[in-house]
Amino acid sequence: MPVSITVVRPDSREPRVVETGTTGLDLFGDDRTVVAARVNGTVVDLARVLDDGDEIESVAASSDEGLAIVRHSCAHVTAQALQRLHADAKLGIGPPIADGFYYDFDIAQPLTPEDLKAIEKEMVGIVKERQRFVRRVVSDADAAVELADEPYKLELIGLKGSAASTEGASVEVGAGELTIYDNVRRDGSVAWKDLCRGPHVPHTGYLGNGWAITRSSAAYWRGDQRNQQLQRVYGTAWASKDDLVAYQNRLAEAARRDHRKLGAELDLFSFPEELGAGLPVFHPKGGVIKRVMEDYVRTAHIRSGFSYVGTPHIAKEVLFRTSGHIPYFADGMFPPMDDDGQNYYLKAMNCPMHNLIFASRGRSYRELPLRLFEFGTVYRNEKSGVLQGLTRVRSITQDDSHSYVTADGAAAEVKHLLTFITNLLEDFGLNEYYLELSTRDTEGAKSTKFIGSDEQWETATAVLEQVGRESGLDLVPDPGGAAYYGPKISVQAKDAIGRTWQMSTIQYDFNQPARFGLTYTGPDGHPAEPVMIHSAKFGSIERFIGVLTEHYAGAFPAWLHPVQVECIPVAAEYEPYLAEVAAKLAAADVRVEVDYSDDRFGKKIRNAQTQKVPFMLIAGEQDVSAGAVSFRYRDGSQKNGVPVQEAIDEIVAATRPPRR
Repeated sequence: MPVSITVVRPDSREPRVVETGTTGLDLFGDDRTVVAARVNGTVVDLARVLDDGDEIESVAASSDEGLAIVRHSCAHVTAQALQRLHADAKLGIGPPIADGFYYDFDIAQPLTPEDLKAIEKEMVGIVKERQRFVRRVVSDADAAVELADEPYKLELIGLKGSAASTEGASVEVGAGELTIYDNVRRDGSVAWKDLCRGPHVPHTGYLGNGWAITRSSAAYWRGDQRNQQLQRVYGTAWASKDDLVAYQNRLAEAARRDHRKLGAELDLFSFPEELGAGLPVFHPKGGVIKRVMEDYVRTAHIRSGFSYVGTPHIAKEVLFRTSGHIPYFADGMFPPMDDDGQNYYLKAMNCPMHNLIFASRGRSYRELPLRLFEFGTVYRNEKSGVLQGLTRVRSITQDDSHSYVTADGAAAEVKHLLTFITNLLEDFGLNEYYLELSTRDTEGAKSTKFIGSDEQWETATAVLEQVGRESGLDLVPDPGGAAYYGPKISVQAKDAIGRTWQMSTIQYDFNQPARFGLTYTGPDGHPAEPVMIHSAKFGSIERFIGVLTEHYAGAFPAWLHPVQVECIPVAAEYEPYLAEVAAKLAAADVRVEVDYSDDRFGKKIRNAQTQKVPFMLIAGEQDVSAGAVSFRYRDGSQKNGVPVQEAIDEIVAATRPPRR
């Protein structure tokens, strides 16, 4: 009998009467850009049979949901290809991720680059086979029989409803029915199968040539280092070949901008093995950038009403128990040092010591907001696998501040801090950004890491959300991303090639004032508990420098560049003349060098260009005779015969730091 459905499009709703058994594939199968359907609000396979009253909408491969489906389908093809080549391999989990997918395997031999090429070649064949992804519902018992040779899948079946808390497991099993997807050849035979919730593309041919295998790595089963170590194969997948090529071009540009490579080329910083992983040292040129940033933000804090303080790098265990870092953040701290029977810890955060400054004497409401700020280096025992140049280190220099305010003044302080942060980002050339609101998990295994009452969390979250929305910036939710002591707003900035970086943070803390017994005398003469607002404007100076290096591809703005002017004589006899010009520039606080090397003139120019120096000042006979210099700019353009004082004025104006 006929079935009444509604086909939903962005600008219309079309009632249709179709035959019983009609699927999304019957409706959209002629359009290969459509990979799934949304039926009554739920994304399903195109092969899903429609019922009377269903509302159906196409899901394009280029949409976020469509890309996730393409990528997860490609993960299945990867797993099938690997098991064709390595029959003993056991399947882990294969979820979609940002820009691609991965699949974990338990396999005896380490995967080599040649193995990855072989997997990719095998995948090409599977794609050409146009294997259909066929969904079927199974019982737990039947699934256990079918997957008896897959121990990791059996474990997921046993977990079922709780498996979503496992890294990537939500693509396999959930709280509802259990399903297996068969990969079916054109002759009806089953080529391969996997435990999976779906949905998938109709058949492997939909994947086309918009995918690639990228790399392999080690990974622990279910993301827990106590479990078996597996091998993870990563890939990328897109809606089209053009999208894949565009992504690969972005990766190539990102590699060109890699701050670790540029840091070595520009002699900014290094990571000596003798120090240990994640512990950078800044060379003189990198030290200039760091100092200029510190000078900028120190001045900005003082102008914003902050008092500059200093605290030690270590403290007794009792301090961190009082603050809650032990036990709630103990995994992120280095092991203790014993001194005469007392444990001392390297500090992972500056806030406990700032609390001691607040508590050092009685405080009045007239002092609030009390704003404390320091450059405090903290130490986090980050796992070696997550360390990433300057962007993820173990020694972290924070422009760390804490504002102690009344409860009624919390929203105004958050707004004050957010304005401070956005001004700072724009001064450093990061002009595109949005906000992320990190809140606590209320369910699941991770919910126990958050302390405080429901009312406290609701109040704190409401304040941050209110200010975030009033800012006019996009506010994106981040459930479960809060610190253990309170919710936070983080500012996510986009760099020159469109990547997003977490930069500055603002955190609302209702826990530590109570744990430290912090009070102030209110206008009624009674003690009251302050609210504590944490904020790091750079986040960490190390990370910020790493991001800026990639954002500018090492060509920092003139005010920030370690060498602002390189003076290059055409011949040795013009060195004294340029030395005098350099002295005048130095007297005007310009960072200037004179190239006294024996290199030829052309080589000196190339050296300065390699170092991405903003201004090159050149002097030859004609310039000296005219009391002038010739400009050569970073972009290769040139301006000749500029009077010395005019040149100095131009450079001084161009190298002046931002002032607010």
